[in-house]
Amino acid sequence: MRMRKKPNLIPRMERCADYQIKDPQNWQGHWRELLAPDCQLRLELGCGKGRFTCETAAAEPEVLFIAIERVPDAMVIAMERAKAMGLKNVRFIDADVADLRSYFAPDEVERIYINFCDPWPTNRHAKRRLTHPDFLERYRGVLRDGGEIHFKTDNRGLFEWSLFQFPKAGYELREVTRDLHANGICGIMTDYEEKFHNLGTPINRCVGVKLHREEPPAVESAPEEEAAPQEN
Repeated sequence: MRMRKKPNLIPRMERCADYQIKDPQNWQGHWRELLAPDCQLRLELGCGKGRFTCETAAAEPEVLFIAIERVPDAMVIAMERAKAMGLKNVRFIDADVADLRSYFAPDEVERIYINFCDPWPTNRHAKRRLTHPDFLERYRGVLRDGGEIHFKTDNRGLFEWSLFQFPKAGYELREVTRDLHANGICGIMTDYEEKFHNLGTPINRCVGVKLHREEPPAVESAPEEEAAPQEN
């Protein structure tokens, strides 16, 4: 279901401009300058309306949170929430998750949150899942060794499939649960999570920890030959 277009989107975005990073590629390797040199840096991929990011940032003011969201009508709500809460340790970017390595330097990130991403249930769309091995490899490019991916979903099929993908991409699985809130609310919820928990839907969660592995040495490519002219 598509989110309704927000009235006065552009002026609302402008009023929250201090919370949006419009040139994330220029901050590669320098994100901590936004808060403190020794702070932790964490990302949320697809923050939606920002409840999880903002409440987590409020609870951990010494941690820098960068929230990624491609839907402006959702991101403006998240930025307005951050502004209303007076948060100093959260920023938002409109960016493609596939390009994370263009925005963050190797070993720069301590933690990535993936909360209730699109399950893309058909096999032909499997590569779009944010826990597909291709994406997990991209995350390795910015996570430090020992860095974590915190993954939550209400979709049992996606969760079980993902549990096989993490080890293949060099992550150790920890804290695996198929009913996170069985004994009471555990951690900060997203709006989506609260809705489905109230309907009785079990919430699945796991943590993937990046293990060190020897990366293959870079192979210097031979100079490209000039392409032959095309016949008319």
